This record gives sequence, C-alpha cells and structure tokens, in this order.
Amino acid sequence: MAVIQKEIKLVGSKGKRNEVVLFDNGATYSCLEKSLAEELGILDRLPELFEIETAEKERKIKIKEHISLVFYINGYRFSDEFMVVENLSEPVIIGAATLQKWRMKLDFENDDIIIDPRVTKLRLIKMGIEKFDRIQRICSK
Repeated sequence: MAVIQKEIKLVGSKGKRNEVVLFDNGATYSCLEKSLAEELGILDRLPELFEIETAEKERKIKIKEHISLVFYINGYRFSDEFMVVENLSEPVIIGAATLQKWRMKLDFENDDIIIDPRVTKLRLIKMGIEKFDRIQRICSK
C-alpha cells in the first residue's frame, strides 16, 4: 500500500469544494466523509449494504450510501462514485477502482499523480453511434 496527498476540486449537485485528498492504491473504493458528501450533493442509498474490511483485524465498515461526483486534478475532469463513510480518517480517499478506471498512476518519487490526457476525452466511435441510433429507434416505438 502506498499513498499520496494532493489538493483537488470536488463538484457535486449541491456545491463544490477544494480538498486535500488521499490517493491510496490499497483502498478498494473511493470514499468520502459523510458530512462532506452531504455538503456536496444528494446521497443515494445502495441497493445492498457494503461491508468493507479495514487494516484492523476483524473490523469492518458498513456502507449504506454513495454519491457521484466530478473532480478535477491538474485541470483534467474526472467523475466517479464515492462510498459515503461516517467518521472517515481523511475527508476523501481516492481508491484503486478510480485509479484503475481513469488509468492514473501514483508517482512516489515526485509525490504526484500521472494522468494520461487521452483517457479524459469523451469519444464516440462509428459503431457506437449506429448502435445508439438503433436503440433510440427501438425505444421510440
């Protein structure tokens, strides 16, 4: 497990805020402290309770809610789901699922995040557009 701290901008449906976050490749999910989550947006109840193991033997955290946020790192825009955790040790933790989804790499020598700008661009390929049009036609019948 390794971590880097960096200030990022978080944006939700109710507000935005700059926050120093912990990038932790040992955390499975990205997590947000409940009070901060409530300040930024509307919390959604998970369809099932999540139990996440901690480093402390036999201790689990129960998660009932999540939130979708947009966040900015070095001017690049990303979005993801954050598990809402009461009494989280840090306000925000960016976990492995988010790091992998956006192909972010942790640069420990320079205490920084390496971002491939290509993954931040939305792309529609021809096959995807044709399939989308076909689905729209079927749904409009």
